[in-house]
Amino acid sequence: MKGWRKVIENVGNWLANKNKDEWLKDMRGNPSLAATLISTLTFQTAINPPGGVRPAKESGHVLCPRSEDMLDGKNPCPGEAILAVVFPDKYFKFLLWNTICFVSSLAVCLLLVSGFPLNHRFFTWLLSIGMCLTITSLTLTYMVGAEMVTPYLIWSTTNTMFSKVIYIWITLLGLVTLVLFLRLFVWILIKCSDKRKR
Repeated sequence: MKGWRKVIENVGNWLANKNKDEWLKDMRGNPSLAATLISTLTFQTAINPPGGVRPAKESGHVLCPRSEDMLDGKNPCPGEAILAVVFPDKYFKFLLWNTICFVSSLAVCLLLVSGFPLNHRFFTWLLSIGMCLTITSLTLTYMVGAEMVTPYLIWSTTNTMFSKVIYIWITLLGLVTLVLFLRLFVWILIKCSDKRKR
């Protein structure tokens, strides 16, 4: 049992930050700035989507049916996204990832201003996971948005490049997530073993 405890402590020391005080100060400033900028960006993207919206003032009277059986599928109402009609499936994915990005960035901002102690490992871990989710959903929002506004001939030639970039991103995200979960797991094991000693 002592051997396992020593291994866990060594892994915990290896995963721990050496300059913990400086890192905790940065954890308040840097993610706060990034989360605020990302929430502003995703809010603006939802209001002003790629491809634009149908202008509110157009010549002639425009009917705006609100039930699916009345829509012809080709004529958005004034103020509605044009690409939502042209590419409904892709636009749904875009809106989904953009919304996840917006909500997760707001959750990070809320955690930072809530007054939770950032020197507590669990809240630091939660903040890091929130930023990973925010940045990943921002990446996927960009991918779907770029696919909607890029002509097919150009997109088909760059599709393999985007696929490779996404695979690299998923690998990097998996590595960061693994380290974050490993840190939390080691911290929980050390806390549990300390309670048993007492």
